[in-house]
Amino acid sequence: MNVNAKQKGYLFSKGYTNYVFILLFLLYMFDYIDRMIITSLFPFLKADWNLTDTQLGALISSVYWSIVILTIPASILVDRWSRRRTIGTMATIWSLATFAASFTKTFPQLLFTRTFIGIGEAGYAPGGTAMISALYPKEKRSFMMGIWNSSITLGSAIGMALGGIIAAKWGWRSAFGIVALPGIIIAILFFFIKDYKTVVLFKNGSSLNKDVNGTIENKENKGEQNKMSFTDIVREFASKPTLIFNYLGMTGSIFVTTSLLSWLPSYFSRLENIPLQNAGTKASITMLLSIIGAPLGGYLVDRWRKKRINARMIFPALSTIITALFAFFGFVVFDGILQYISFLLTGITIAMFVPAASAVTQDLVHPGLRATSYAFAVIFQNLLGASAGPLVIGMISDKTDISVALSFLPIFLVFSSCMFFIGSFFYKKDLEKVVDIPLEVLG
Repeated sequence: MNVNAKQKGYLFSKGYTNYVFILLFLLYMFDYIDRMIITSLFPFLKADWNLTDTQLGALISSVYWSIVILTIPASILVDRWSRRRTIGTMATIWSLATFAASFTKTFPQLLFTRTFIGIGEAGYAPGGTAMISALYPKEKRSFMMGIWNSSITLGSAIGMALGGIIAAKWGWRSAFGIVALPGIIIAILFFFIKDYKTVVLFKNGSSLNKDVNGTIENKENKGEQNKMSFTDIVREFASKPTLIFNYLGMTGSIFVTTSLLSWLPSYFSRLENIPLQNAGTKASITMLLSIIGAPLGGYLVDRWRKKRINARMIFPALSTIITALFAFFGFVVFDGILQYISFLLTGITIAMFVPAASAVTQDLVHPGLRATSYAFAVIFQNLLGASAGPLVIGMISDKTDISVALSFLPIFLVFSSCMFFIGSFFYKKDLEKVVDIPLEVLG
């Protein structure tokens, strides 16, 4: 361990920290390539199997249903067992499930493989969030979360564009097989990274660290401290209103983001009557711009937090209401070039809330519960947001059309903004309840 890096709040040396971060970034990118590539394949699936928009939406939602069910067990493994082993195993599972999708012959078979993609991805967002919180000083937490979460945008944009291109040349099944292989390679590399010691939970907020065999260190203090019960852990979350409002704010925004990722290619293809490859590219450019918004949002909120402690809640409230205005102009007010400019602006601002909101899930909990904290965020945003968005928009589209369905999205962004703003009033008080505990490198 580099002493200077330790003094500056880094867990490992800066070089090794950046190496682990790159692997985390690449895994998240391929997570979303595997997850979202199917959106550009919707027209091919619709033509081959005569699927409804509701069925197409279910192919997205099934991933999130699996995540909702399994994210808590997976996050417990991350917090209580091993970060590297859990993440490596999950990445292997979702990559193999994506590869298996290339052999499907029916809609139920494809839906089944999509469910297994969700099983693999269940704990990656909580696990990766906990790792980044440990790797970097808290003063840089939002910024690094912003860079890491920009991989979502990059992966989604690549999946949306690449799927249509591959399908047009070699068929839609080939798209799944091609994008699965890099994820398997990166997953194997992750098994060999360094990890930090598992933090044992105690009622008074202090902790001990366990080595790889589960042996508790700092035994001289062991008798003076009591482990948290299940009730104590529940109280850790339930007693902090900021977390609840933050989870709800994330939910509405994720509903919109996932709906756009799922349906924007079809929107352009149907309304402008352009080939799928062009529609997928046009949609991917729109969403790719959030690769600017996410890091920028993290940078701005970290700077603002030096002057205003609750900036990590107020900033998402502001950025989300601005996004609602841009989306409203795009889907309701404008058409032609002004409409597309509105979509581009939406793409920039739509992910600006993510770094701050993700950091809040880590700021307000015991270090031994960080993955679990983000797992609750995953349950909220996936059950009510990501899994519901594609399905609800698909159902409305079946009853009306895709344009009408997407015009409802700004309402969900207004809801999110309100939740973040209300939560900002509780942030400072909730932060004072948290005891900061240093992490130790696992030898």
